[in-house]
Amino acid sequence: MAPRANWKGFLRLSLVTCPVALYPATSESEKISFNQMNRATGHRIKYLKVDADTGEEVANEDIVKGYKVDTDTFIAVTKEELENVALESTRTIEIDEFIDRSEIDPRYLIRPYYLRPDGKVGHDAFAVIRETIREMNKVAIGRVVLTNREHIIALEPLDKGLMGTLLRYPYEVRDPAEYFDEIQDVKVTKDMLDLARHIVDQKSGNFEPDKFEDQYETALVDLINQKRAGKPIVPKERPRGENVVDLMEALRRSVGGAKSTEAASAPKKPAKKVKKASAGQKEMLMPIAGKKQAKETAAKKPTARQRKSA
Repeated sequence: MAPRANWKGFLRLSLVTCPVALYPATSESEKISFNQMNRATGHRIKYLKVDADTGEEVANEDIVKGYKVDTDTFIAVTKEELENVALESTRTIEIDEFIDRSEIDPRYLIRPYYLRPDGKVGHDAFAVIRETIREMNKVAIGRVVLTNREHIIALEPLDKGLMGTLLRYPYEVRDPAEYFDEIQDVKVTKDMLDLARHIVDQKSGNFEPDKFEDQYETALVDLINQKRAGKPIVPKERPRGENVVDLMEALRRSVGGAKSTEAASAPKKPAKKVKKASAGQKEMLMPIAGKKQAKETAAKKPTARQRKSA
């Protein structure tokens, strides 16, 4: 079952319009999360919304947004006032222009969404817009309002639907000169580049997300399971970084290390693909002691008929 839509409205290209729904393309719900607790009692910490001056709790209906003018002065802005400021894109994604995908600076990318027709009508209009973008090999740029704020959204075909990626505004992207100006101008020799290229060639591969493992998440699962089992937690020794004295020597050693690693791993059979932990996260955290062992014992135990014949 698909998650709840973040936004519903219309997708419009000139006079072609269709109802659509916007869904988050990513999720972090499978990741382990923690609650804050009172160390002494083991109880969860509860947060209350209180008046900063009186200390009294404030009901949700009495809370409004405020813009800080100075230390003690705020301008209150109501929900109704914010809705009045909202633009036309509140209910419609209007495609303004088409650009090449390569023109979008990666720094402007925020997060991806899935866009699909909403309901049983409008599938033909949606298909026309989708296939036009696909045929032209372009990205459609439009505007959408999420959480009372207008965003730029880039639309491109993905399977039978569209992927919409929110984009940042120019004022949200920091000037790299503030960070890179102090980097020294270093001349890299051809020998160093040749060795570095050799390392890159040895480590080149294809982007396969399934082979990446969230090692921190795996370590968290192991930590929680050990604590649930009452086992002592022994801190692991952290690797120590080495100071690079001779860069050329470090490059040579890296090339030699990569070669020895390849030679050592060549005769071995390919490792079995590790099953993702996210789908069975809850099962990993709640193992049933002896369940597997009981099944094996039951399988080995002779049936009544076998005992009789024996």
